[in-house]
Amino acid sequence: MKIFEIIILGFIQGIAEFLPISSSAHLIIFRDLFGIGSGMSSNMELTFDIALHLGTLLAIGVYFFHDFIDMICNGLTKGVHDQKGKIFWFLIAATIPAAIVGVLAEDKIEAIVRKNYIGIAFALAIMGVIIYCADKYSKRDKSIRDLRLKDALVIGFSQIFALIPGFSRSGTTIATGRLLGINREDAAKFSFYLSAPVVSGAALLQLLKSSTWSIIVSNLSSFLLGIFISFIIGLICIKYLLKYLHQHNFQIFMIYRFLIAIIVIICVIGG
Repeated sequence: MKIFEIIILGFIQGIAEFLPISSSAHLIIFRDLFGIGSGMSSNMELTFDIALHLGTLLAIGVYFFHDFIDMICNGLTKGVHDQKGKIFWFLIAATIPAAIVGVLAEDKIEAIVRKNYIGIAFALAIMGVIIYCADKYSKRDKSIRDLRLKDALVIGFSQIFALIPGFSRSGTTIATGRLLGINREDAAKFSFYLSAPVVSGAALLQLLKSSTWSIIVSNLSSFLLGIFISFIIGLICIKYLLKYLHQHNFQIFMIYRFLIAIIVIICVIGG
C-alpha cells in the first residue's frame, strides 16, 4: 500500500469513526469504488481496518482518560451509588448485546453486506434521516447524569444495527440517545465512551488469530502510520464535534449522507 493511501484511509477512519457517517462504509467505498488501498487481500483489509480502529480507540482513551479512570475507580469501589461509577456499569451492560451478536453473526453479516454497495448507499441515506429526525423531534434534554439502566441497554442494543456498513455505530447510538431525550453533547459523549469496550473487544478477537500477527509483522510500518494518522485525526474530531453539537443539529450529516449515497449509486450504475 502506498503512503498516501495509508494517510487517506487514516484520515477517513479518524473522521468517520466519530462523526455519525459510518467509518466502515467509508473505508469500503474509498477502497472498493475509489481504489484507495485496493488490491489488498480480505485478511489484509480486515487487519488494517482493525489497526485504524486501534488509532481511534487510542484517541478516545487519551481524550477521555480522566473520565475513564474516574469511572473505573468509582465503579469498582462505590458501584452504582456514585454517578461516574454508575456510568461504568451501564457501559458494561450496554456492551453485552452488540458483543454477543457480533461474535455470533458479524462474519455472516460481513459476507452478505460488505460488497452490496447499493445496500450500503441506502443504509447511509436512511440512517441520515433517522439521525436528523431523532434529534429534531426529541422532546427532552436530559444529561448523562439522568441516564438509567434501561436507557443504556436500549442504546447498547441499537449498536447491533452498526454491524451493517452505512448505519454507523456512533450514528445509531447518538440517534437512540436523542430519542431517549439525552442532549446532543452527552449522547455523543456516551457513544464515544461505549465505543471503547466495543472496539477493544473486536480488536482483541482479531489479534487472537495467528494469521493477524503475520500480516502485522509483514506490514508493520504501514500499520503504525495508519494508527498514528487515525489517532491524531480522531483526537481533533472528538474535540470539535462536541463543540459543534453544543449549538448545531445533525442536518449537515443527513445532507452529507445523501450526497455520498448518490455518489455510490452513480459509481455502481456507471461502473
